[in-house]
Amino acid sequence: MVISRVGDDAKPLANLFHALDVVITRMVMIIMWLGPIGIPSLIAQKMLEVSDLVQTARMLALFMITVMLGLAIQAFVTLPLIFFIGTRHNPYRFLKGLGQAILTALGTSSSAASLPVTFRCLNKLGVDPRVTKFVLPVGAMVNMDGTALYEATASIFIAQMNGLDLSVGQIVTVSITATLASIGAASIPSAGLVTMLIVLTALGLPASDISMVIAVDWFLDRLRTCVNVIGDAMGCGFVHYICEDHLNADVAEAEKNHVTVEAH
Repeated sequence: MVISRVGDDAKPLANLFHALDVVITRMVMIIMWLGPIGIPSLIAQKMLEVSDLVQTARMLALFMITVMLGLAIQAFVTLPLIFFIGTRHNPYRFLKGLGQAILTALGTSSSAASLPVTFRCLNKLGVDPRVTKFVLPVGAMVNMDGTALYEATASIFIAQMNGLDLSVGQIVTVSITATLASIGAASIPSAGLVTMLIVLTALGLPASDISMVIAVDWFLDRLRTCVNVIGDAMGCGFVHYICEDHLNADVAEAEKNHVTVEAH
């Protein structure tokens, strides 16, 4: 805002930001092209370091089951319970109307890519467009409850792989750090892996161990994106039902003013 107000004097600074944007975008594109080679190489390196592949596979399977169970509890118990307590409406009927958005999230693994479909689903459920246009974009950026749960579980899993028994204080640290890191995660596929480095650093764990989780992240990423989308949509429904009387009053007042203007 200040750069735009200053005008020509601040143009070199604006050009610097523009140049940074172009350079970083190009760097990300290069990394994405190298990804299909780099990621399998990371996994292969980690597999060569593992002495007991069967035991490691068993640990990964238990990790996946734990994450899936946690995401299921969040999506079908915790969020519906909060929704019901706050609105006194049937959360599972609301959840049923989100089927298309959930399938889109499962297919794209991106909250941002699922936004248009989520808008349509909420429109069919009767949620006020004024609520969805504000809450959904904000939710897609900051409301990453599935990602927070995944990052905390993955960090504890990596700690156990390194033979580290976490104290209660460290578990609280993991929970808080994972929640804050998930807020900064982008709404794109596998963005949680990047912010998980923050959580691992907070615990003093080696960041290289994240390559073990990459092997199963492609599947778990889709599931946690579904939970993120459900959380965003239920947040919209929550705000809509809480503010329903106020929203209806605004509509009635607007219609009354419109009729008055036409009469004049």
